[in-house]
Amino acid sequence: MALNPQLFPNGMPVPFVNEMFVLARDGVEFEIDKIPGSNRGHFKAKGTIYLSNIRMVFVTDKPVANFTAFDMPLLYVHGEKFNQPIFFCNNISGHVEPVVPENQHRALYSTHSFKILFKEGGCGTFVPLFFNLIASVRQYNQQSTSAPEPRVDPLQAAQTPVDEMMRHAYVDPNDPTRIFLQQPTSESQLRRRTYQNHPAEHSI
Repeated sequence: MALNPQLFPNGMPVPFVNEMFVLARDGVEFEIDKIPGSNRGHFKAKGTIYLSNIRMVFVTDKPVANFTAFDMPLLYVHGEKFNQPIFFCNNISGHVEPVVPENQHRALYSTHSFKILFKEGGCGTFVPLFFNLIASVRQYNQQSTSAPEPRVDPLQAAQTPVDEMMRHAYVDPNDPTRIFLQQPTSESQLRRRTYQNHPAEHSI
């Protein structure tokens, strides 16, 4: 996980080298724990989830305090589960390991619990794509479904071939998820090369 990853002015996450965005889903509510400065560490907001071959990124509709976005590398996600409660909306819950800076110790960072709640429309497009993509990433990178090694490079997931999966994706007409048939263009061609915040982490 990484708090407040870099975004373009339109809210789209600044991509990594070889990152391919798969979909965007508006109108979700996102919950995450262990966020410094939030209500007892628990944060909840509405916004958009972006899913790529490397990560999920939640971007708030409106920034709350120091929270604008939350980045979850797919190789660091585990324990994910699709929930269909009787009296509440469908949701995906799970855990994500923190992205630990190179000069800091893993023990200083805790595993986060997250929940993505689908409060506006169905989830018949998002849910299968999410579970298929995360399974492909693990299989291709030979990762187990349990907690990953803390020092695995999350950008390894960029090597996962997702083109075939996208061509056969089922689109649920009740699900407002937007699938990227081609990569969104932006006013900038900058791409990140690392999760670490180095000044020279961009490349044209």
